Amino acid sequence: MNSRLKGYGFTIGAVTIFSIQDAIGKHLALSYSPVLITMIRYWGYGLFVVLMALRSRRGFSANFQSNRPLLQITRSAILAFQVVMAITCFSVIGLARSQAIFAATPILVALLSILFLKEQVDWRRWTAIGAGLTGVLLILKPEGGFFDLKLSLAVFASATFAVYIILTRLVSRHDSPQTSFFYTGFVGAIAISLIGPFFWMPVQGWDWVWIAVISCTSITSHYFLIRAYDLLDASSVQPLTYLGIVYASLIGTTMFGEQIRWNMVVGAAIVIVAGLAFIVQDHHRHHAAVASAPDRSS
Repeated sequence: MNSRLKGYGFTIGAVTIFSIQDAIGKHLALSYSPVLITMIRYWGYGLFVVLMALRSRRGFSANFQSNRPLLQITRSAILAFQVVMAITCFSVIGLARSQAIFAATPILVALLSILFLKEQVDWRRWTAIGAGLTGVLLILKPEGGFFDLKLSLAVFASATFAVYIILTRLVSRHDSPQTSFFYTGFVGAIAISLIGPFFWMPVQGWDWVWIAVISCTSITSHYFLIRAYDLLDASSVQPLTYLGIVYASLIGTTMFGEQIRWNMVVGAAIVIVAGLAFIVQDHHRHHAAVASAPDRSS
């Protein structure tokens, strides 16, 4: 099996495990606080990054060394907060509708990149942004003439994740990916553990099994995603992540009795197409920049 096929296998595996993790999170959120569930997930994630740091050639202490430690801590805490919001969305809005709205994150990242990273945007990218936002509005279409305020939580969660991505891009100019990954898991676990105990409640019977599963999947899913990015570029990985919407729709309708409405399907399709348009444009821009760069080997 060549490296690209392995990369695709790891990507599909990661998306599948993340979807199972989301379903378990929704099940647990029906009985327990999303803060508690997030804390337990981060314990697994934090343990994973510590083990990776111990095995790294750079040494464990080297993973703490950052040129922008405050920015690293901020983005890591923001992600932990976003996970709490996402699990809350799964329980009060539903898996399918939440994931359909979350699919707009690349569109929001593009808008924030224009504002804060001063990226240049041509008419094609503006068209994709407009189409993506139209798709989101269609997903949010008021039912019965009234807008469901709960949906604004999913929009805010998606925007929060977009902010996390922008901060990650900023810090990538100063730190290595290994350092950023370590801070994400280690600092995130500490941050959520500072408030998680206040939301602790007795766990009943078989729920301990689900908690153990969600902790293990946190480790496995992140490992698969790392391996995917080792073998493929981002433009190859990102399109497959939209499988999460399909998984969420199947799990939501079969296991939790969620309803899929026409505006969700059409809106999600528009958002996905707009997101793929961004990926294709970024891919072409990257290769054009590489091709036009001067050859320094001579």
